[in-house]
Amino acid sequence: MSSYNFTSLSSIELEELLSHHLDAAEINRVICAYELAESVHEHQVRGDGSPYFYHCSRVCRILALELGITDADVLSAALLHDVLEDSETLTQEVIEYNFGRYVAYIVEVLTKDLWRRSYEPDVVDKEHIELLKNSSSDCLLIKLAARLDNFRCLEFNLKRNPHSYIQETETIFLPMVEQSSNTAFNYLTSELRKERNKFLG
Repeated sequence: MSSYNFTSLSSIELEELLSHHLDAAEINRVICAYELAESVHEHQVRGDGSPYFYHCSRVCRILALELGITDADVLSAALLHDVLEDSETLTQEVIEYNFGRYVAYIVEVLTKDLWRRSYEPDVVDKEHIELLKNSSSDCLLIKLAARLDNFRCLEFNLKRNPHSYIQETETIFLPMVEQSSNTAFNYLTSELRKERNKFLG
């Protein structure tokens, strides 16, 4: 059995999962997002040695299986949440043309300007946080689901400074949802704290 960081959600599993909730056109759109993300991240490897795309597929799996979210826009954006950072040719306009304005909006909110961040890290991070605070709840939902997946991979040496990553999550991102009555946010918060405790012992 593969360790968690080497597990993924296959396109066949995703299609089967959505077959009871979405029509054929919407399922096809999500699968297209899956295939685009898989292509963009094809040669990328994470810090723990796992294929990068596995992370994207697991974020989608967290939303669909653990939170019961079957909205085509949200799942497509979850799969695509890192493509603009990791492709030199893909643009927000291409995402909007293929997946719609809302998906493109979510992906843009979740994207940091990595080149600018190389010389202005604090400014870019601060802008990113402010953008998230003022964005739709779906953006934050995907952000926290991605953080949860990363927390679950900390034991495999994903992050060079895992304690800093945990602290950042707790001091910056969780306060954004602590007053929320949204059950999805409550679940993600609970799971993040559970994984934190497991990692820190």
